[in-house]
Amino acid sequence: MLSRRNLLQAAATGAGAAFGSTLLPTNARAATAAANGQPKRIIFFLQNQGFDPATCIPSDLRENAPLSEVKLPEPVAALEPYKDRMNIVTGLHGRHTSPSHSAFFGALGGYRGGIGIPPAAATIDHVISQLLPQTILPHLCIGMDALENMISRPTLATLSASGAGKPLFMHSNPNDLYQLLFGGIAEGDVKRRYQARSKMYSRIEQLAYQGGKSLPREQRELYGNFVDGFRDINGLRERLADVSDHLKKFAPAYDEKFTQPEFETDWHDRLLDIGIAALKAGLTNVLTVGSGRGEIFGAWKGLGITEAGHNLGHMKQPGNPIWIKIRQYNCQMLIKLMQQLESMPEDGGTMMDNTLIVYTSNNADKQHTGGENWPFVLLGNCSGRVQTGNYLHVGGKRPINALYTTLLHAIGAGQDRFNMDHNTAGTHDAAVGPIEELMA
Repeated sequence: MLSRRNLLQAAATGAGAAFGSTLLPTNARAATAAANGQPKRIIFFLQNQGFDPATCIPSDLRENAPLSEVKLPEPVAALEPYKDRMNIVTGLHGRHTSPSHSAFFGALGGYRGGIGIPPAAATIDHVISQLLPQTILPHLCIGMDALENMISRPTLATLSASGAGKPLFMHSNPNDLYQLLFGGIAEGDVKRRYQARSKMYSRIEQLAYQGGKSLPREQRELYGNFVDGFRDINGLRERLADVSDHLKKFAPAYDEKFTQPEFETDWHDRLLDIGIAALKAGLTNVLTVGSGRGEIFGAWKGLGITEAGHNLGHMKQPGNPIWIKIRQYNCQMLIKLMQQLESMPEDGGTMMDNTLIVYTSNNADKQHTGGENWPFVLLGNCSGRVQTGNYLHVGGKRPINALYTTLLHAIGAGQDRFNMDHNTAGTHDAAVGPIEELMA
């Protein structure tokens, strides 16, 4: 009998044959090295408009300390029971990313970002997705925004990238994402729409492939990317069909919050449910959540907040009841992620034992910022590779790239730097390699 992991790895291998380099890592040895020992997964959760460190550490805390000795401030107080399994890191900088309103791809890429600036290289979330044991959908990105934005732009690419000039789209309409992942096992209208789309995508791929043959050679490569997109979608649907019985155990209930949301937070919650289901089912090992989708917009009317979008960034976060509600809502989502993964047995422990959650912002400490202080909250120890239970202030001497290098070491794919050449590092990084205080 195939185990849960073997079943999905077999499907992922077939998906790689269908998808080519889209799903399988270019460095198979690195993937093998990262797969040694227990399975691992990383979750990235980014809240827009900045992350003021005063909302996650006590105001009188001036030096590194065990979290057991401090009381967390109100915005993140819900994480108190998890202090022994978390780290709070401040003092990393992202000055070289030019964050201002948002660093966009630079937040997870560790390079210069901005409105209209394409990604300069793959972002850390996608790199990790290619190094961890492969799954049917190695990297899943979901984006939360105002309801009208999620309806009008159901996909958006601002945070993650698979390479230079190769942005990755976030899914923002939970109906579309549910249909993509679980439509094959659904019933009623969802199943009928899924079947209709499957026929349409297959036909488009066939017609597009035939049409591309007549194009001039210099245009075939660009057109080929269009064809590959439909080939990827069709291949994913086929691989999901191969594990349909398995998926039935994890598909979230499809309720009226999907089809008739009262507030955008109804869709936020349903998107998170789908992301959790994908993790628990083993469809993905890397989940990226963009609350605000890496921009300056977003709304949380379901929390009783009437202010929205850019105006939120002009409010000081410490002591602000609006930002307290947003941070508390974030923490509820983080706790739900942890609890759901703790409910799933894995290799003598639980899925959470082999997971690390990275909570930060796409915008350093505030909306209009130079990126001098970029806080991170880390939850979990990634199969014992990360020390936990501490507050660490880096002192502005190391960039966010150093933390991303640390993550690579934590999954067994160590390298000295991430997306930072020698000249840039000489200006912005005081050391080489991971942040040693975080490594177990």
